[in-house]
Amino acid sequence: QVQLVESGGGSVQAGGSLRLSCAASGYTYSLICIGWFRQAPGKEREGVAGLYIDGGRTYYADSVAGRGTISQDNAKNTVYLQMNSLKPEDTAMYYCAATYSVRCSSTTDFAYWGQGTQVTVSS
Repeated sequence: QVQLVESGGGSVQAGGSLRLSCAASGYTYSLICIGWFRQAPGKEREGVAGLYIDGGRTYYADSVAGRGTISQDNAKNTVYLQMNSLKPEDTAMYYCAATYSVRCSSTTDFAYWGQGTQVTVSS
């Protein structure tokens, strides 16, 4: 199993930036993909970005394309999500998730989740 801890959330004005971190520990050797998701109160959880660990391939939701960047620091077993030009609709709890499966295209593919970090964007 793997443990995930998110950090870096906070409250910012529209147009600002945040860098979220996801620190992984435990059995990380066979992890295939790390993903970022978000969920606002009363809303369904949605995917934000994903990263294939071995090859570095990334993917992004249309809602954050051009504003978000996912990256990794293998030495620290950490994955980052840089969010720029933040909008009020980006306000949500952001979660980091991991999978040992080759499938990592939906929430059901991820078995391990962090506790979340809150992002609040004011108008």
